[in-house]
Amino acid sequence: MTFAWYGHLKLQSSGVSSSWPLWLVILFSWGIALIEYSFQVPANRIGFEGNGGPYSLMHLKIMQEVITLVVFVIFSVVFFDNFQLRWNHYAAMLLLVGAVALVFYK
Repeated sequence: MTFAWYGHLKLQSSGVSSSWPLWLVILFSWGIALIEYSFQVPANRIGFEGNGGPYSLMHLKIMQEVITLVVFVIFSVVFFDNFQLRWNHYAAMLLLVGAVALVFYK
């Protein structure tokens, strides 16, 4: 979802979509989201313990949050020149990784 939610901001700042009306930006983002959902929904379905997979709903959600965070950080560093990670960002990421550890703890 990172590309759907934030990709249009890069397109706008680079001048590609700065004249697009909001409805076109929304449709563009929905198109990207459709592609991303086409991967996420089957992955959740296959991984869910109710369908024979190893993960509970909580496992899937917490993992999704951390995966989204990692993709967001990589995307932001690559595409946005003024993006800077600070100590509090690292601390927040560490807490989220801790959440993954906690959710898998029995």
